[in-house]
Amino acid sequence: MNKTKKMVFLSLLVGMAVVIHIIEGQIPVLFPGVKLGLANIISLFALLVLGWKEALVIVVLRTIISSIYGGGFSVFLFSIVGGLLSNIVMIILYKFFKDGISISSISVCGAIFHNIGQLFVAAVYIQDFKIYIYLPVLLISGVITGFFVGVSVKFLCYHFKDMFAKERRRDDL
Repeated sequence: MNKTKKMVFLSLLVGMAVVIHIIEGQIPVLFPGVKLGLANIISLFALLVLGWKEALVIVVLRTIISSIYGGGFSVFLFSIVGGLLSNIVMIILYKFFKDGISISSISVCGAIFHNIGQLFVAAVYIQDFKIYIYLPVLLISGVITGFFVGVSVKFLCYHFKDMFAKERRRDDL
């Protein structure tokens, strides 16, 4: 994929992640802090298709833009710490264990670490680490939502594989 196509594709992914994040913010939640994490579909897809740098770019830009439209500095802080920790874990798992671990497992680990990162920010913010008592609820939700995100990314990769295979063949010519 040439540089211009890659930049346009990356921009489209950032835009989709922002829109998904904003729409998801309108969905009522059963428990505080429990969200579906649908924008992470885009981040994980970018990791698998474009690479780790692009996945981090998407997380950072999505967080900045979404915070401007849907929250303040505290929303930004929770999102950036959770998003970066989540993506770093997924990058490491994908880079070193992609042959032995499924996309869904990578996603579940990312979701769990996203929750851990956000709890850390909350604990520092309220100056009380007793908030980690809420971790089991977030771990259960992270496993469920992470699995769903992983299945969605696997579906996306399956349907986009031909497009990227054609791009690779063109680049080889």
